[in-house]
Amino acid sequence: MGSALVGFGKAVPALVVANETLETLVDTSDEWIVTRTGIQSRHVAIGETNADLAEAAARDALGWTNGGFSERRFDASEIDLVVFATITPDTVCPSMAGLLRRRLGLENAIAFDVNAACTGFVYGTTIAESMMAACAPTSAGAAGRNPIRRALVIGAERLTRLTNWADRNTCVLFGDGAGAAVLEWDETRPGIMGSFIVNQDDFANALSSPAAYDAPQPFNADGTLKEVPALLGAAEQGIDDELGVAELVGAGRPRQVLYMDGPKVFKFAAEAMTEAVNQVLSRANLSLDDIACIIPHQANERIIKYAAKKLNRPMDFFQLSIAHTGNTSAASVPMALCDAYANGRINRGDKIILVAFGGGFTSGAVLYEA
Repeated sequence: MGSALVGFGKAVPALVVANETLETLVDTSDEWIVTRTGIQSRHVAIGETNADLAEAAARDALGWTNGGFSERRFDASEIDLVVFATITPDTVCPSMAGLLRRRLGLENAIAFDVNAACTGFVYGTTIAESMMAACAPTSAGAAGRNPIRRALVIGAERLTRLTNWADRNTCVLFGDGAGAAVLEWDETRPGIMGSFIVNQDDFANALSSPAAYDAPQPFNADGTLKEVPALLGAAEQGIDDELGVAELVGAGRPRQVLYMDGPKVFKFAAEAMTEAVNQVLSRANLSLDDIACIIPHQANERIIKYAAKKLNRPMDFFQLSIAHTGNTSAASVPMALCDAYANGRINRGDKIILVAFGGGFTSGAVLYEA
């Protein structure tokens, strides 16, 4: 028995921004972007919020529309858990999961957010599966706990709201979107057969974005109150100092944007992806010969090519969706997973690996039987 993935959905903003448009913003070209990333275009949210995208993807996954891939239509009352992975929430409080629960009328669901950057959906799925295994009505430890038989896991991002459109090394990479999956505890199916998640310390802050919501503190270090003019202009340093924000931002540069040391991130990502695949295979006591396809985080086509070489598999073994999405962080894996179902790549009984890596550093993989 296990947690079966039984519904999938995705949503993207209406606006499509091609590489040629970026040529008017920064010193770049379509050829340069495609050669180095595999990206041809991306979707940018102008009128849509993160919650809008997540809601549309969730409705698809729940079988409430004709746009998703769901084994059946799930009633709102059947969903016991919502895990929402994002680094670009519309609000700090309430959580995005709480907002989505309210929008969809999931009156029986407990709901919370996860921040694991681009690995967010893998972390969220692992959390959901673990809670279901502990709390499903048929499990030994279910007594005295919230019963959890079905979960909705979301990855949704508006990364373009953190994009520095004057930085040609990063503005070509990111896009917006959302992906969703429904998990159901099923005594007759293997479902998720293995998972692996891990963190490494990013001491160099190779991938980081400072927060912009530091409210002025009214106190001096000795406990006395600040003068009103000083209070109005004050800001907490705390995490800014830890991230080296002054050095990252520089004179005249925007504060709350993503900063990335490309070579350091590439080196981490290439090794992390292959490690996660090998680890999850080992934990499930399987080999790559047992796997129908791998759904990787869509960060850069060159990283996927590197992993394919290290794993000794052709590129068509991997689902590639990056060409028209860009890097959508936590939304990347569930969106690509939905594409794989749309392309007829996944059939009942196939064994699939979801693998991702992200800022923090985070990485991990989930292996499941469809």
